Amino acid sequence: MELRDSNDTGTVSLPERLTLQEAVAVLERLGRLLKTQPGPTVSLNASALKVFDSSAVAVLLELRRTLLAQGKTLAVVEWPKRLRDLVGLYGVNELLPG
Repeated sequence: MELRDSNDTGTVSLPERLTLQEAVAVLERLGRLLKTQPGPTVSLNASALKVFDSSAVAVLLELRRTLLAQGKTLAVVEWPKRLRDLVGLYGVNELLPG
């Protein structure tokens, strides 16, 4: 599992795989990375995500909650179509803008 922190762009990237098996580890690592990002909006690049299930949506929602508690917002960029479809299926589009 590789999570990239692109300091030059201020964007953190999701790994290629995010299923139930990886969810806790990804959430912990992303939580630490996102906490250190400056500014009121934290960008999370989802373009690398290839293998995922509904756990990816749960991870994004938990990251959003954590950042809101810090007074920040989460902006997901470069959504894979299937992930955007899952977010729509669960009816949480407005919670995960991007």
